[in-house]
Amino acid sequence: MNSVNLADAKAHLSELVARAESGEPVCITRRGKPVAHLTAAEAPRRPISLAALQALTKAMPIQTETAGEFVRRMRDESRY
Repeated sequence: MNSVNLADAKAHLSELVARAESGEPVCITRRGKPVAHLTAAEAPRRPISLAALQALTKAMPIQTETAGEFVRRMRDESRY
């Protein structure tokens, strides 16, 4: 985590916000002591529509082979 003193944070706030937005946390200090942390805000999650999920899964074809059989077949048919 990068530490930046308060005076530099005031001068370069846009840059610090961009760094925090990209996932790099920033610690703001006053007289060498941490007073604030800048981190990216989490985007609110959209609720899942149960009806849309059920419609999607009903439209999917039924698989005739298990996942293990499918992986074995793909591995055996593939040329390395």
